[in-house]
Amino acid sequence: MSAIETAGDLPQMEAKIDLVGTVFGVESPLVPMPKTISLLNDGFSCPSPTMQGDSTMYVCCVKDPNFRTNVTEEEIFNRKKADLLSWRWMRQEFITTMKGAYPSIMESRDCLFGPQEIYFKDMDFANVLNCQRNPTIVDLPLEKTNDSTPGGIPFCCRNGTILPPSMDPSRSTSIFQLTVQKMPPYLNKTDLAVPQNFQIKGTLNQHFKCESPRGVSPSLFPDSSGLPINKTAVASWQRSITNGCPRNPSNTCSTNSPARLLPAYALLVLFDNRTQMAEQWADLKHLPISEPAPCSDNCGVSINWHINSDYAKGWSARIKLFNWGETNFVDWFVALQFRKAVPGFEKTYSFNGTALNGSDNTIFMHGLEGLNYLVGEVDGSRPEKDPRVPGKQQSVISFSKKKTPGLYIVEGDGYPIKVFFNGEECSLPGILPSQATAPGTWNREERIKKAVKENLMDYMRSEIQ
Repeated sequence: MSAIETAGDLPQMEAKIDLVGTVFGVESPLVPMPKTISLLNDGFSCPSPTMQGDSTMYVCCVKDPNFRTNVTEEEIFNRKKADLLSWRWMRQEFITTMKGAYPSIMESRDCLFGPQEIYFKDMDFANVLNCQRNPTIVDLPLEKTNDSTPGGIPFCCRNGTILPPSMDPSRSTSIFQLTVQKMPPYLNKTDLAVPQNFQIKGTLNQHFKCESPRGVSPSLFPDSSGLPINKTAVASWQRSITNGCPRNPSNTCSTNSPARLLPAYALLVLFDNRTQMAEQWADLKHLPISEPAPCSDNCGVSINWHINSDYAKGWSARIKLFNWGETNFVDWFVALQFRKAVPGFEKTYSFNGTALNGSDNTIFMHGLEGLNYLVGEVDGSRPEKDPRVPGKQQSVISFSKKKTPGLYIVEGDGYPIKVFFNGEECSLPGILPSQATAPGTWNREERIKKAVKENLMDYMRSEIQ
């Protein structure tokens, strides 16, 4: 707020942000400073910053009188994406109330002009939530957890995010509750028809497959009163859900084609713009190029893995996450599997990283408190000229060789053999960077230095299989 709006009240006029990070290669008393600072808010113009002393950077941003906003309602709502669950009612049922989630469309038209209106003549269909035969359900946001009207039930309101038990057992379950009105002649209380054709349209994977339901023992649910008791369902069914992608979604790409090798700078370019780069790189380095091209990942997330150092007692790597989509990933997590390196794992410096319990080959990482958002792509500083900028997070990871003697880091032991982002398995290149694997051309130490110098170790494209 401005000085005029707050009558010069400084606490209301300012916003303070504390940043905590790890510094590499800067000796005391030098203070590392950002290259520049500016506002990303539309309608402001920021000149180049100036230094005030050795540890203060200053810039004065003013409103741009020539700025004109042009945001439509459609653009606003298109940015609010979430996982969607849908199914098909088999006996003209309809939803009257819900808790813990809500239908993407609240409509009663199908009931008013259908057989429901004939049978339920005294019902006020204005209060009915959804009469579609194929309703689509959206999870509630976290802030509705304790709201007694839309939320207020245990394990509800996850904002579409379910975490693995190894990360947070209390958030590995998501529940919503709905009241369904049956239609004659299926009014018997024990005559239950299971909905069919369940589908999940995910943010990462658009092609989940739901198997046919099978009856299981009645499920237990925590009582909403808060007492340490459970309630038993009348009947329960279970569906197994797997993910995948079409075997051949188009005649221009193939899901079976190996990833194309790219120069390091291509990592900062969207997948759709990499084709020409891949062809030029293959021609320059005399590499084979897959035909047809590999299909796009569609999820918009890429993970880059860099080997930072390799010395006698240990080694280090850097992992970078890029979000090329417009959806923010809340409470994201990454799992990395290695052949032999995990017993030597020491620390992730900017993420919360641990060796997975009960496993000697997997490292599990997620954002620290306050850094658990992998934000979506935003406009560049000059939207009319600059490309859009992906959201990104990164961390250095250190390893010791005390428990893992005989590792050959650059030759392959320092690279993950499997990568998972938010539970989705990623596709990895079929070969390692050529400079790191060419045998007999120079000794191992020289190969490491040259590979790091040319930055050829940082290609890992996240492509959902």
